[in-house]
Amino acid sequence: MPTRENRLMSLVHLPLTSTDPPGPAVAGTTVRAMTIGQHLMAVVLTAIGVIRAVGAGVGMPAAIISGVAILAWHTAGTILPSKTRSRSLAVWWLLGFAAIWIAAVAVSAEFVWLAFLLWLLAGHLLPLRWGLLFSGFVLAVVIVAPILHHGTTSYANIFGPLIGGIFAFGISRGYLQLLRDAAERERLFASLTRAQAETAELQDELALAQRHSGAIAERTRISRDIHDTIAQALSSIRLLAHAGAGHAEDPDAARTLEQVEKLAGDSLVDVRRIVAALAPAELDEDALTSALQRMLDRAHDEAGLAVELHVDDSLPILPAEVEVALLRTAQSALANVRLHARASHVVMSLIDADDTVRLDILDDGTGFDQPAWEEGTDAGSSYGLRFMRARLRELGGGLDIESAPGEGTAISIHLPIRPGQASVTVADTTTEEMA
Repeated sequence: MPTRENRLMSLVHLPLTSTDPPGPAVAGTTVRAMTIGQHLMAVVLTAIGVIRAVGAGVGMPAAIISGVAILAWHTAGTILPSKTRSRSLAVWWLLGFAAIWIAAVAVSAEFVWLAFLLWLLAGHLLPLRWGLLFSGFVLAVVIVAPILHHGTTSYANIFGPLIGGIFAFGISRGYLQLLRDAAERERLFASLTRAQAETAELQDELALAQRHSGAIAERTRISRDIHDTIAQALSSIRLLAHAGAGHAEDPDAARTLEQVEKLAGDSLVDVRRIVAALAPAELDEDALTSALQRMLDRAHDEAGLAVELHVDDSLPILPAEVEVALLRTAQSALANVRLHARASHVVMSLIDADDTVRLDILDDGTGFDQPAWEEGTDAGSSYGLRFMRARLRELGGGLDIESAPGEGTAISIHLPIRPGQASVTVADTTTEEMA
């Protein structure tokens, strides 16, 4: 959304709103200083023209009317409502300003001083070629006016305005470029701030995912151990007591064995209940799946992407370093889709491939020239995918890519479920995005 300062910017500052809106620091200081300086210049140069015209013998009413007309037209350009601003309107306003100035110069050559204001305005209201042509026309008027009024001129009246016009036009173009550079820095700073916030949020999600995954693994191990030891032992005791009670000749011994059988059966029921409680229901939708789904949901809410996530039911619990690598790479790939692909649909698939886990990401975006990217001859390609591939290779995995211009992109990330000696940590893994 534009800032309050941008909404109040005048017509003569229109080009500053044609690029990305500058941040509050740019709009609040630089643009305000430019506006004040322009108004002061208009008032001072007009006052000089009026005073010198009167001193040169021009009637005071004619000189004052000329000065008032110049200031009124300049002021009109600064108070036009923002909804009526456009580049074509700005050009017509400048041409009208030049026409009024020429009429004032016809009254007195002393109004040529306002040429400096016209050169400054031409520098940022007109494209370079048209700005140079306009400035040349203004210079011609400045040179011819003394000849028409006094019948003669001097070298000072020619070279002075020429040097001043070049300086004023160059300053205006350079000043405009500085403002655009400042606006671009503001935009990059805001982008970096958002990326930092997203990275911090992802770090929290990864830490939660690791704790959640560790808790699931520990509960599963405990439930398996109880089932394989205590539950099996109680089941054996129950069978032995039942068999012994059937062959015991002593009624007391038979009754005792029946009690043992019943107690073992009751204990076995309790143990099985404990095992069932420890076996986490989250195994059907583990921490990695939840994190990927949240990531896709965020892309849907913020970018309007249609998203799908498919997960194999047979996918085992993955080591923390594998989950971290998959989640990081998925985040980077999804960021590329949002920033560059102009896609409308994204599909993620988490696949159990025996000893390997695979994450496939498909989009219906613009795609790119994959052979040129692989050879490194595509000057417009980014380094994000190369960083992803290098990071995955550290874990013994890889990254396969299929893409063509206009046909979308398919990315397949594969990692061994047990990466061996290669490992990464949350602190060491950094998010890489396409430039």
